[in-house]
Amino acid sequence: MKILLQKGNEVIKTLLPVVILVLLLTLTIVQVESDIFVRFVIGSVLLLIGLSFFLWGIDLSMNTIGELMAGEVATSKHLIKILAMGFLLGFLITVAEPDLLILGLQIETASGHTMSAMTIVYVVSAGVGVTVAFGVLRLLKERMRFNTFMAIIYGIIFILALFVSEEFLAIAFDASGATTGALTTPFALALTFGLSSIKGGKRAEENAFGLVGVMSAGPILAVMLLSIITGQKHIQSAADPFVIERGIIGPLMRMLPVTLKESFIALLPISIFFFLLNAFKFKIGHKRILSIIGGLLLTLTGLVLFLTGVNTGFLEMGRIIGMQVAAFDRYLLIVVGFFLGMIVVLMEPAVHVLGEQIEEVTAGHIPVRLIRITLSGGVAIAIALSMVRIVFPSVHLWYFLIPGFIAAVIFSFFSDQVFVGIAYDAGGVASGPMTATFVLAFAQGAASMIPTADVMRDGFGVIAMVAMAPVLSLNILGTYFAHKQKRIARHERVASLAEERYPAIATGAQVCILVDIPRGLADEVVALARSVGATGATILHGRGGSSDQIVKIPLIGVEVLPEREMVLLVTDHESGVQVSTTLSAKRELDARIFATPTEALVKELPPNHA
Repeated sequence: MKILLQKGNEVIKTLLPVVILVLLLTLTIVQVESDIFVRFVIGSVLLLIGLSFFLWGIDLSMNTIGELMAGEVATSKHLIKILAMGFLLGFLITVAEPDLLILGLQIETASGHTMSAMTIVYVVSAGVGVTVAFGVLRLLKERMRFNTFMAIIYGIIFILALFVSEEFLAIAFDASGATTGALTTPFALALTFGLSSIKGGKRAEENAFGLVGVMSAGPILAVMLLSIITGQKHIQSAADPFVIERGIIGPLMRMLPVTLKESFIALLPISIFFFLLNAFKFKIGHKRILSIIGGLLLTLTGLVLFLTGVNTGFLEMGRIIGMQVAAFDRYLLIVVGFFLGMIVVLMEPAVHVLGEQIEEVTAGHIPVRLIRITLSGGVAIAIALSMVRIVFPSVHLWYFLIPGFIAAVIFSFFSDQVFVGIAYDAGGVASGPMTATFVLAFAQGAASMIPTADVMRDGFGVIAMVAMAPVLSLNILGTYFAHKQKRIARHERVASLAEERYPAIATGAQVCILVDIPRGLADEVVALARSVGATGATILHGRGGSSDQIVKIPLIGVEVLPEREMVLLVTDHESGVQVSTTLSAKRELDARIFATPTEALVKELPPNHA
């Protein structure tokens, strides 16, 4: 019960903002019937309870199943077996993913039934199976870095994008986001974590992420190839009319058995596969089996409640809000889309699962709060730009999508490599059931009310934008982290070098630095010292030098030492290190540097000078 309350508390924090946003809209510019509003409130409660049960069940079942499956794949020495197991796991976990079925039905409806929902499901699942197989093989054989592997995959995608229409481009990338939903993502994360733990090595932390991102690429390739092979370029059928259901209990009761069936079918293939392997291979104890069965039942219960709440409370509300905001002021769509993106991504179940794995793998090195803020900002901009596409007909999806992914791939070569896997995974987890229902319905509602927009072309594509945003934003964040780490390492090397050359600097809070240079260079020394942190200096003039610098005046035999200048600086410890190191590097100054803590200097002075 304590775990359930903990999960519930996490969910409330993420659910509350979207409920508040909807309430504000319904109290101001959006008018909804009372039964729809009540269904939204009930749906919110179901979503809260369902997501809490779901996350609890995932901890008990999918994480364990994924790690055991990972052991079976990782210990195999046969290439064919690794590829076959990878394909089978990818196909089975995807073919019954509820999010994908929801998207398939929406495509079937929007296309006037010219595209079958099940065709989309099976084609996409096959694509996921292929990419997962090669993703697992790459991880185990470790012949290629993850950023290079993904760059090759997206290079192929960019080439294929030249040969498909904008409708299929939107469907392909939308399918990518919908594939990595509430069920597939926790399993894929657990599988990756298990594989990286067994593989070990220097890249264990880096390899603990990325398989969700690999899964996301499969649907794009599969749908594009479907368009090219079948020769189907455009979808020009009329969409089914939007019909609002009436009543409160009736729609809930009709949806409950449907989602129960879908969720049961979703869990069945991978569960059967696991229990068959357990009977012949794993043979784990009864106590652990009962824990996994209990976890699967909790996952099933949570998934049923969550999807029922989303489909009955959020789907219609999203469509109505999109329609009425567009009718009120089409430019307001961009603002509402931005705020919707900020909060809806935090409601995705898989975002929480990914956050927990980031904390576990990196031991808190990468703050989960920072990841969530970056995700929120990136998705907010993505949905706002999707609304720009709907409002302005001359703006096309590929204006954002292709350059965005190209930029993400480029940044991945400069990013901290742990961030690369997290970024591609985050692209999948951000586009889950909330995006596939509420946000997509919002976009389609808006597109249906604007004469220059098309529901098929402009209504779809929003999931694709949501999937792209985290990949780009987190790779940018990873690049910043990598630059920061290099800067810290450089400062540590500088400090270490300065400590070796000037050990006195390391012993005091403030240091006194005396720089002896030839005449005429004092101003340059002061300028250099100020550029690295010193705030002031005193310049002294005199004569001195080594014996070979003595000049003897002819005839009278007087020896004259060359004129010198001395610069006296008192700085804090960090600035002292920087000043000493910078001046030492300027060999043309011919500087002699002396440094000592000010406390030591004061002690050495006579009492009347202290």
